[in-house]
Amino acid sequence: MIISTLTVLFLNFRLDLESTMQEAFIMNKKQKSVLIKGLVPVILIALYFAVPQVRETINQWTMVFKKLSVDDVRNYILSFGVLAPVTSFFLMVFQSVAAPLPAFLITFANAAIFGWVWGAVLSWSSAMAGAVLCFYIAKIYGRGTVEKLTSKFALESVDLFFEKYGSQAILIARLLPFMSFDIVSYAAGLTSMSFWSFFWATGLGQLPATIIYSYIGGMLTGSARMVVAGLLTLFALTAVIFLVKKMWNDKEKKAIKRPHN
Repeated sequence: MIISTLTVLFLNFRLDLESTMQEAFIMNKKQKSVLIKGLVPVILIALYFAVPQVRETINQWTMVFKKLSVDDVRNYILSFGVLAPVTSFFLMVFQSVAAPLPAFLITFANAAIFGWVWGAVLSWSSAMAGAVLCFYIAKIYGRGTVEKLTSKFALESVDLFFEKYGSQAILIARLLPFMSFDIVSYAAGLTSMSFWSFFWATGLGQLPATIIYSYIGGMLTGSARMVVAGLLTLFALTAVIFLVKKMWNDKEKKAIKRPHN
């Protein structure tokens, strides 16, 4: 009887010990996760201010995009010689994170430098890398961070789009040339959508636009390319304003109808 009691007590103690150790492990894991989550932005900010080369590079990238010139982007990428493809890749990823900088400038430039086929491959793969990064930034850091990287208004507009089209929103958004791919990637990361659903919809959806922009970028030169780039920018802004206004009006109509139901 005593032995059996002691055995029960020992087994209970063992279970309690295992449970305590498991809880401690989970707590340590959570603490490490929070620590890493906090350290990453601190390290990135420190690199920007402490390393002149990093600061100069990021400032150069920002200036290149601000000019809204395909030729400036092309010349900047070409200035890196054999590292031009690598530069283009990281430039596209930077553009994705710092939404809503225009990605088609890089797509046009890649087509002009590497030919429309290889330019399209480079633009598509780098855009995919940027989209995945945006998706996980949103998953890990949440809405507050995403709103600072984009804008609250832009994110709310995409939220309405997701609300309207549901699980098909990613694929539809990628097929629309006037939708910001980067903000859509951030918004997807704030939903319960799985990574692979996001990945396949993004990859398939942005392929047609990448091919078309690359083909145009490879065929046009000089002032003609600048005119097309300007028209695309104007069209995108006009279409976004129209779409946002329509979705906002739809939301207000739903809000008005709810009290009567």
